[in-house]
Amino acid sequence: MSDNYTGKRSAGNIVQIVLAVLACLALAAAGILFLQTREREPASPKGVQVGNNGHPADSGAGSSADSAALSSQSFDEVPPAPAAPLYDFSQPAPEGEAVDNSYFADAAFVGDSRTDGFMLYSGVGCGKNLTSNGLSIFKLAEKKVLTIGGEQYTLLEALALEEYGKVYLSLGVNELGLKNDNGFYESYCEAIDAIRLVQPGAVIYIQGLIPLNEGQIEEANGNKYNLTNDHLRVYNDLMRRAAEEKQVVFLDLYAEFVDENGALPEDVSRDGVHLYKEACQRWLEYLKTHTVDFDVLYPDGPPVVENTAPEQTPEDGSGQE
Repeated sequence: MSDNYTGKRSAGNIVQIVLAVLACLALAAAGILFLQTREREPASPKGVQVGNNGHPADSGAGSSADSAALSSQSFDEVPPAPAAPLYDFSQPAPEGEAVDNSYFADAAFVGDSRTDGFMLYSGVGCGKNLTSNGLSIFKLAEKKVLTIGGEQYTLLEALALEEYGKVYLSLGVNELGLKNDNGFYESYCEAIDAIRLVQPGAVIYIQGLIPLNEGQIEEANGNKYNLTNDHLRVYNDLMRRAAEEKQVVFLDLYAEFVDENGALPEDVSRDGVHLYKEACQRWLEYLKTHTVDFDVLYPDGPPVVENTAPEQTPEDGSGQE
Protein backbone atom coordinates (compact mmCIF):
# COMPACT_ATOMS: atom_id res chain seq x y z
CA MET A 1 0.00 0.00 0.00
CA SER A 2 1.36 3.43 -0.89
CA ASP A 3 2.10 6.14 1.59
CA ASN A 4 -0.38 8.36 -0.28
CA TYR A 5 -3.31 5.94 0.34
CA THR A 6 -2.34 5.50 4.00
CA GLY A 7 -2.51 9.25 4.55
CA LYS A 8 -6.00 9.46 3.00
CA ARG A 9 -7.32 6.67 5.25
CA SER A 10 -5.97 8.43 8.39
CA ALA A 11 -7.62 11.70 7.40
CA GLY A 12 -10.95 9.89 6.84
CA ASN A 13 -10.78 8.33 10.29
CA ILE A 14 -10.26 11.70 11.91
CA VAL A 15 -13.33 13.10 10.14
CA GLN A 16 -15.48 10.20 11.38
CA ILE A 17 -14.27 10.71 14.94
CA VAL A 18 -15.08 14.42 14.79
CA LEU A 19 -18.58 13.72 13.44
CA ALA A 20 -19.21 11.16 16.16
CA VAL A 21 -18.12 13.62 18.87
CA LEU A 22 -20.40 16.29 17.42
CA ALA A 23 -23.33 13.84 17.35
CA CYS A 24 -22.79 12.99 21.01
CA LEU A 25 -22.70 16.67 21.94
CA ALA A 26 -25.94 17.27 20.01
CA LEU A 27 -27.64 14.40 21.81
CA ALA A 28 -26.47 15.66 25.18
CA ALA A 29 -27.77 19.16 24.45
CA ALA A 30 -31.13 17.76 23.38
CA GLY A 31 -31.36 15.77 26.60
CA ILE A 32 -30.61 18.82 28.72
CA LEU A 33 -33.24 20.86 26.86
CA PHE A 34 -35.84 18.09 27.35
CA LEU A 35 -35.19 17.94 31.07
CA GLN A 36 -35.49 21.69 31.40
CA THR A 37 -38.83 21.60 29.54
CA ARG A 38 -40.14 18.84 31.83
CA GLU A 39 -39.26 20.88 34.90
CA ARG A 40 -41.33 23.79 33.62
CA GLU A 41 -44.41 21.61 32.84
CA PRO A 42 -47.07 20.92 35.58
CA ALA A 43 -46.77 17.56 37.22
CA SER A 44 -49.42 15.03 36.24
CA PRO A 45 -50.67 12.05 38.21
CA LYS A 46 -49.22 8.69 37.39
CA GLY A 47 -50.83 7.18 34.34
CA VAL A 48 -52.28 10.47 33.04
CA GLN A 49 -51.00 11.89 29.75
CA VAL A 50 -50.48 15.64 29.68
CA GLY A 51 -51.07 17.65 26.53
CA ASN A 52 -49.39 20.80 25.29
CA ASN A 53 -51.68 23.03 27.38
CA GLY A 54 -50.83 21.29 30.66
CA HIS A 55 -54.22 19.58 30.96
CA PRO A 56 -54.84 15.83 30.79
CA ALA A 57 -54.80 14.67 27.19
CA ASP A 58 -57.61 12.63 25.69
CA SER A 59 -56.27 9.12 25.37
CA GLY A 60 -59.27 7.44 23.86
CA ALA A 61 -60.68 4.45 25.75
CA GLY A 62 -58.56 5.08 28.82
CA SER A 63 -59.54 8.74 29.23
CA SER A 64 -62.50 8.11 31.58
CA ALA A 65 -60.44 6.06 34.01
CA ASP A 66 -57.60 8.58 33.85
CA SER A 67 -60.03 11.47 34.49
CA ALA A 68 -61.50 9.62 37.47
CA ALA A 69 -58.01 9.07 38.86
CA LEU A 70 -57.22 12.76 38.42
CA SER A 71 -60.49 13.80 40.06
CA SER A 72 -59.91 11.56 43.07
CA GLN A 73 -56.41 12.92 43.54
CA SER A 74 -57.07 16.59 42.77
CA PHE A 75 -60.42 17.29 44.50
CA ASP A 76 -62.13 16.48 47.81
CA GLU A 77 -64.90 13.89 47.79
CA VAL A 78 -68.36 15.29 46.94
CA PRO A 79 -70.40 15.55 50.18
CA PRO A 80 -73.65 13.57 50.35
CA ALA A 81 -76.89 15.36 49.53
CA PRO A 82 -78.47 16.97 52.62
CA ALA A 83 -81.34 15.06 54.21
CA ALA A 84 -84.86 16.34 53.64
CA PRO A 85 -85.99 18.70 56.43
CA LEU A 86 -88.13 17.13 59.12
CA TYR A 87 -91.83 17.97 59.16
CA ASP A 88 -92.62 20.88 61.48
CA PHE A 89 -95.47 19.67 63.70
CA SER A 90 -95.69 23.09 65.36
CA GLN A 91 -97.18 24.56 62.17
CA PRO A 92 -100.41 23.80 60.28
CA ALA A 93 -100.10 21.64 57.19
CA PRO A 94 -98.71 23.69 54.28
CA GLU A 95 -100.72 24.14 51.11
CA GLY A 96 -99.72 21.90 48.22
CA GLU A 97 -100.94 20.52 44.92
CA ALA A 98 -104.53 19.31 45.10
CA VAL A 99 -105.22 15.58 45.23
CA ASP A 100 -108.34 14.08 43.71
CA ASN A 101 -111.19 12.58 45.70
CA SER A 102 -109.74 9.08 45.48
CA TYR A 103 -107.20 10.16 48.10
CA PHE A 104 -109.99 9.83 50.69
CA ALA A 105 -111.01 6.29 49.68
CA ASP A 106 -109.08 4.86 52.65
CA ALA A 107 -109.92 7.72 55.04
CA ALA A 108 -112.10 7.66 58.16
CA PHE A 109 -113.88 10.85 59.21
CA VAL A 110 -114.48 10.95 62.97
CA GLY A 111 -116.61 13.80 64.26
CA ASP A 112 -119.97 15.31 65.18
CA SER A 113 -122.84 16.70 63.09
CA ARG A 114 -120.58 19.21 61.34
CA THR A 115 -118.53 16.35 59.93
CA ASP A 116 -121.70 14.46 59.09
CA GLY A 117 -122.81 17.46 57.02
CA PHE A 118 -119.41 17.49 55.32
CA MET A 119 -119.82 13.84 54.32
CA LEU A 120 -123.31 14.50 52.96
CA TYR A 121 -122.79 17.74 51.04
CA SER A 122 -119.09 18.21 50.19
CA GLY A 123 -119.10 15.79 47.27
CA VAL A 124 -116.20 13.77 48.66
CA GLY A 125 -117.98 10.59 47.55
CA CYS A 126 -115.80 8.18 49.54
CA GLY A 127 -114.32 7.60 52.96
CA LYS A 128 -115.90 6.18 56.11
CA ASN A 129 -118.48 8.27 57.95
CA LEU A 130 -117.82 7.71 61.68
CA THR A 131 -119.85 10.55 63.13
CA SER A 132 -122.44 11.05 65.83
CA ASN A 133 -124.61 14.09 66.49
CA GLY A 134 -123.92 15.54 69.93
CA LEU A 135 -120.66 13.66 70.46
CA SER A 136 -117.82 15.29 72.38
CA ILE A 137 -114.15 14.45 72.72
CA PHE A 138 -114.79 13.56 76.38
CA LYS A 139 -116.96 10.58 75.41
CA LEU A 140 -115.17 9.40 72.28
CA ALA A 141 -113.82 6.26 73.93
CA GLU A 142 -116.89 5.27 75.99
CA LYS A 143 -120.15 6.42 74.39
CA LYS A 144 -121.56 3.67 72.16
CA VAL A 145 -123.15 5.65 69.37
CA LEU A 146 -122.81 3.44 66.29
CA THR A 147 -124.73 0.27 65.47
CA ILE A 148 -122.89 -2.09 63.11
CA GLY A 149 -124.23 -5.55 62.41
CA GLY A 150 -126.58 -5.30 65.34
CA GLU A 151 -123.77 -4.45 67.76
CA GLN A 152 -123.17 -1.15 69.54
CA TYR A 153 -119.73 0.48 69.19
CA THR A 154 -117.96 3.60 70.29
CA LEU A 155 -116.41 5.55 67.42
CA LEU A 156 -112.96 4.32 68.47
CA GLU A 157 -114.16 0.72 68.52
CA ALA A 158 -115.72 1.18 65.09
CA LEU A 159 -112.49 2.72 63.84
CA ALA A 160 -110.62 -0.47 64.78
CA LEU A 161 -112.84 -2.67 62.61
CA GLU A 162 -111.09 -1.68 59.37
CA GLU A 163 -107.65 -0.51 58.28
CA TYR A 164 -107.33 3.12 57.16
CA GLY A 165 -104.60 5.21 55.57
CA LYS A 166 -105.91 8.52 56.97
CA VAL A 167 -108.01 9.50 59.97
CA TYR A 168 -109.63 12.95 60.12
CA LEU A 169 -110.69 13.97 63.63
CA SER A 170 -113.00 16.96 64.17
CA LEU A 171 -114.57 17.42 67.61
CA GLY A 172 -114.90 20.42 69.91
CA VAL A 173 -118.03 22.44 69.24
CA ASN A 174 -120.13 20.48 71.75
CA GLU A 175 -117.54 21.17 74.46
CA LEU A 176 -117.34 24.95 74.00
CA GLY A 177 -119.80 25.77 76.76
CA LEU A 178 -117.78 23.85 79.35
CA LYS A 179 -115.02 25.29 81.51
CA ASN A 180 -112.65 22.35 81.29
CA ASP A 181 -109.84 23.44 79.01
CA ASN A 182 -107.25 21.19 80.62
CA GLY A 183 -109.58 18.20 80.33
CA PHE A 184 -110.22 19.06 76.68
CA TYR A 185 -106.49 19.11 75.93
CA GLU A 186 -105.82 15.84 77.76
CA SER A 187 -108.80 14.16 76.09
CA TYR A 188 -107.51 15.16 72.66
CA CYS A 189 -104.07 13.74 73.45
CA GLU A 190 -105.66 10.50 74.67
CA ALA A 191 -107.81 10.32 71.53
CA ILE A 192 -104.74 10.68 69.31
CA ASP A 193 -102.97 7.89 71.20
CA ALA A 194 -106.03 5.65 70.95
CA ILE A 195 -106.34 6.27 67.20
CA ARG A 196 -102.65 5.57 66.66
CA LEU A 197 -102.94 2.27 68.57
CA VAL A 198 -105.66 0.92 66.27
CA GLN A 199 -104.40 2.63 63.08
CA PRO A 200 -100.58 2.70 63.38
CA GLY A 201 -100.05 3.19 59.64
CA ALA A 202 -102.51 6.06 59.20
CA VAL A 203 -101.85 9.78 58.83
CA ILE A 204 -103.84 11.44 61.62
CA TYR A 205 -105.30 14.86 60.79
CA ILE A 206 -106.61 17.11 63.58
CA GLN A 207 -109.09 19.53 62.01
CA GLY A 208 -109.17 22.89 63.72
CA LEU A 209 -112.64 24.19 64.50
CA ILE A 210 -114.39 26.29 61.85
CA PRO A 211 -115.59 29.57 63.46
CA LEU A 212 -119.15 30.30 64.54
CA ASN A 213 -121.60 33.07 63.83
CA GLU A 214 -122.81 34.03 67.29
CA GLY A 215 -125.59 36.30 65.98
CA GLN A 216 -127.16 33.44 64.02
CA ILE A 217 -126.80 31.09 67.00
CA GLU A 218 -128.58 33.64 69.20
CA GLU A 219 -131.44 33.83 66.71
CA ALA A 220 -131.64 30.04 66.34
CA ASN A 221 -131.75 28.99 70.00
CA GLY A 222 -130.76 31.90 72.20
CA ASN A 223 -127.24 30.46 72.34
CA LYS A 224 -128.30 28.29 75.25
CA TYR A 225 -125.05 26.32 75.10
CA ASN A 226 -122.90 29.46 75.40
CA LEU A 227 -120.93 28.92 72.18
CA THR A 228 -118.42 31.71 71.56
CA ASN A 229 -115.59 32.30 69.13
CA ASP A 230 -113.37 33.46 71.97
CA HIS A 231 -113.50 30.02 73.55
CA LEU A 232 -113.33 28.34 70.15
CA ARG A 233 -110.00 30.06 69.52
CA VAL A 234 -108.72 28.75 72.87
CA TYR A 235 -109.76 25.23 71.86
CA ASN A 236 -108.04 25.58 68.50
CA ASP A 237 -104.81 26.55 70.28
CA LEU A 238 -105.16 23.50 72.56
CA MET A 239 -105.79 21.20 69.59
CA ARG A 240 -102.77 22.63 67.85
CA ARG A 241 -100.66 21.99 70.96
CA ALA A 242 -101.93 18.42 71.14
CA ALA A 243 -101.08 17.87 67.47
CA GLU A 244 -97.55 19.13 68.04
CA GLU A 245 -97.02 17.05 71.19
CA LYS A 246 -98.35 13.86 69.60
CA GLN A 247 -96.76 14.58 66.20
CA VAL A 248 -99.84 14.54 64.00
CA VAL A 249 -101.00 16.97 61.31
CA PHE A 250 -102.99 20.08 62.27
CA LEU A 251 -105.35 21.60 59.69
CA ASP A 252 -106.13 25.30 60.15
CA LEU A 253 -109.73 25.39 58.93
CA TYR A 254 -110.43 28.41 61.13
CA ALA A 255 -108.20 30.60 58.96
CA GLU A 256 -109.92 29.27 55.85
CA PHE A 257 -113.41 30.38 56.94
CA VAL A 258 -113.05 33.32 59.36
CA ASP A 259 -114.17 36.77 58.20
CA GLU A 260 -112.80 40.22 59.08
CA ASN A 261 -114.86 40.19 62.30
CA GLY A 262 -113.37 36.95 63.58
CA ALA A 263 -116.59 35.03 62.86
CA LEU A 264 -118.21 32.68 60.37
CA PRO A 265 -119.78 34.65 57.50
CA GLU A 266 -123.59 34.66 57.58
CA ASP A 267 -123.93 33.43 54.00
CA VAL A 268 -122.30 30.03 54.68
CA SER A 269 -124.55 28.78 57.51
CA ARG A 270 -128.22 28.53 58.40
CA ASP A 271 -127.75 28.57 62.18
CA GLY A 272 -124.23 29.88 62.80
CA VAL A 273 -122.84 26.35 63.29
CA HIS A 274 -123.74 24.00 60.44
CA LEU A 275 -122.55 24.74 56.91
CA TYR A 276 -124.35 25.07 53.61
CA LYS A 277 -123.39 22.80 50.71
CA GLU A 278 -121.10 25.39 49.10
CA ALA A 279 -119.15 25.78 52.35
CA CYS A 280 -118.83 21.99 52.70
CA GLN A 281 -117.41 21.90 49.18
CA ARG A 282 -114.95 24.62 50.17
CA TRP A 283 -113.99 22.52 53.18
CA LEU A 284 -113.24 19.60 50.86
CA GLU A 285 -111.09 21.77 48.59
CA TYR A 286 -109.04 22.79 51.62
CA LEU A 287 -108.49 19.15 52.61
CA LYS A 288 -107.46 18.28 49.05
CA THR A 289 -104.70 20.92 49.06
CA HIS A 290 -103.40 20.15 52.57
CA THR A 291 -102.16 16.57 52.60
CA VAL A 292 -98.95 15.05 53.96
CA ASP A 293 -97.44 11.63 53.20
CA PHE A 294 -96.84 9.20 56.07
CA ASP A 295 -93.13 8.81 55.15
CA VAL A 296 -92.65 12.59 55.22
CA LEU A 297 -94.08 12.75 58.74
CA TYR A 298 -92.22 9.75 60.11
CA PRO A 299 -89.06 8.88 58.15
CA ASP A 300 -87.91 6.77 61.12
CA GLY A 301 -91.34 5.45 62.09
CA PRO A 302 -94.19 6.99 64.12
CA PRO A 303 -94.01 7.58 67.87
CA VAL A 304 -94.57 4.53 70.04
CA VAL A 305 -97.80 4.54 72.05
CA GLU A 306 -98.31 2.60 75.26
CA ASN A 307 -101.55 0.67 75.44
CA THR A 308 -103.11 2.29 78.51
CA ALA A 309 -106.83 2.78 79.08
CA PRO A 310 -107.91 6.44 79.26
CA GLU A 311 -109.28 7.83 82.51
CA GLN A 312 -113.05 8.21 82.78
CA THR A 313 -114.22 11.77 82.12
CA PRO A 314 -117.33 13.22 83.84
CA GLU A 315 -120.42 13.59 81.65
CA ASP A 316 -120.05 16.82 79.66
CA GLY A 317 -123.75 17.64 79.34
CA SER A 318 -123.34 19.86 76.29
CA GLY A 319 -125.40 17.92 73.72
CA GLN A 320 -125.37 20.68 71.09
CA GLU A 321 -124.72 18.46 68.08
